[in-house]
Order: sequence, then structure tokens, then C-alpha cells
Amino acid sequence: MATALYTHDASLRHLTPPGHPERAERMQAIARALADPRFDGLVRRDAPLATDAEILRGHPASHLASVRARIPAQGNAAIDGDTFLSPASLEAALHAVGGVGAAVDAVLTGEVRNAFVACRPPGHHAEATRAMGFCLFGNVAIAAKRALDLHGLDRVAVVDFDVHHGNGTQDILWDDPRALFISSHQSPLYPGTGAAAETGAHGNVLNLPLRPGTDGAAMRAAYDRLVWPRLAAFRPRLILVSAGFDAHQADPLGGLDWDEDDFTWLTRRLCQIAAEHCGGRLVSALEGGYDLDALAASVAAHVAELMEHSR
Repeated sequence: MATALYTHDASLRHLTPPGHPERAERMQAIARALADPRFDGLVRRDAPLATDAEILRGHPASHLASVRARIPAQGNAAIDGDTFLSPASLEAALHAVGGVGAAVDAVLTGEVRNAFVACRPPGHHAEATRAMGFCLFGNVAIAAKRALDLHGLDRVAVVDFDVHHGNGTQDILWDDPRALFISSHQSPLYPGTGAAAETGAHGNVLNLPLRPGTDGAAMRAAYDRLVWPRLAAFRPRLILVSAGFDAHQADPLGGLDWDEDDFTWLTRRLCQIAAEHCGGRLVSALEGGYDLDALAASVAAHVAELMEHSR
């Protein structure tokens, strides 16, 4: 078995205004990190283009039509103060959704043990009817729906360790008892959601707000106390990961105090739980991470651990 890496050059053509933290250089930094010979064993695949029908797993047709209608012929068009479109943004977003979906297919059919999807724009802030927070479509939430509806799984878990709350994933999966959504995130911080009292329509949401300055030791203790027991009790058939690396101490958009060793630890524990409950089947998708050096080092640590558990 092996670890697959899904990427696509369209991620480089989704352009944001100068100085915007969610920029194409993020993909270039990741590509350089994963060009190291220790990653030669990765199964490298192009992320396919998602169909409209795939987007509709998580969003109404009106949302897709709205995004499509706002794509500019040139330059940038603003959805809000954080979220921008360029001429190639829809193509990039469709490849991001398609990449996570293809990774789910490959893992569930036994082609690979696990996978990492390095595409942008990210997805965990995109609510069912609203693009926001750099995100157009719910990449991971749509993939969860694909695993449940197309592959017939009865339990899929999503774990989101981005520094920001995954409000979009929570919104799309809120009413689905087959999906467990777990998010750790700094609070207070954008988008202002993710209180512990937000538990989903079926008790299927676990939010773990963390105070600014929370370090890796405190994070590990909180996960040991709350996250791993809940995830194990759910007995997922597949684990999806919203892998945001902006909880790194060097990141300009967050205030948590994690480092690469913490991302290694999180990845190892997720892979161990996947091995115990779902044959190691795990798909991880890039979310945040805006300091280029920290992002590259954190992704390298994350993917190296995925590869270790796919042997």
C-alpha cells in the first residue's frame, strides 16, 4: 500500500490580490518540500475536475450558479473582504473538490492506504449557501457526502485542526447523523463560531475551542481527553482531515503555539485510530497555513507520517 498525493496546476492560477495571505506561493512552497527524495514513494496524481453534480452534494444549485456568475474576465472580484475570485478560480476550486473526491475513491477501493490533497482554494469556511474565508466550496464536506452516498458508508468522521473553526463543514454536515465533525480551533478568532455548545442536530459535532497561546502540550492533553475517545467511540469507516497548518507558532493569522512535531503527533494518532477502526483509510486535505516556511515544514511532517502508516 502507499500514500497518494493529489495536486493540480490550476491551484497556481487562482490568483488573489497582492499581499493576500492565501496565495499561489503556498502551493509552490509545498511542491518544493515534497520534491525531497524522501517523498519519492508518493503516488502522485493530478486532481480531476469535479462535476457540477459533485458540488451539489454539499451546495444548492443557486450557490454554484452564484460563484460561476461572479468569475471576472480579468483581475479580481471580491465576494467579501477576504474572499476573491480571478478568471481561473472556478477551475481551481473544481479541481480541489475533485481531488478530495478522487482521493476518497482511491482509499475506499484499496488503491492506496491514505492520501493528501494539496489544492487551493481551501474549503472549510464555505457554508452551504455562502462562500467566505478564502473558500468557495466545502471540499472536505462534499467528500464526506461522497463517501456516505456514493460508497454507501454509514459513518464518516471529519477532524479539522486548522486554527480557524470549520464553520462551513459544520454547516453542511450539521443535519447528517452519519457524519461526525470534530474541530479544534483558536477562540476567539475568525469566523467567531465553534463554541463547545454547538453540537449538531444529532449530537454529531464536537467543538474544541482553544485559548490564544495554547501550546502543543496543552493541545495534546485536550485531544487525549476529548477528541480521541469521541472519535474511537464513533468507529468511523473513513477519516477525513481538514489539515490547516496555521496553528503553527509562526503563522501570521493565528495565535496558537504549535510546531511541526505537534502536526506529526496529530497525524500519527489519526492514523492509529484509522488503523484500529477503518483499515487505515484516511484522506487529508489542505486548508490553512500562511507562513511559507512553516507551511512547507508542517506539510512535510504530515505527509511523512502518512507515508509511515501506509507501509
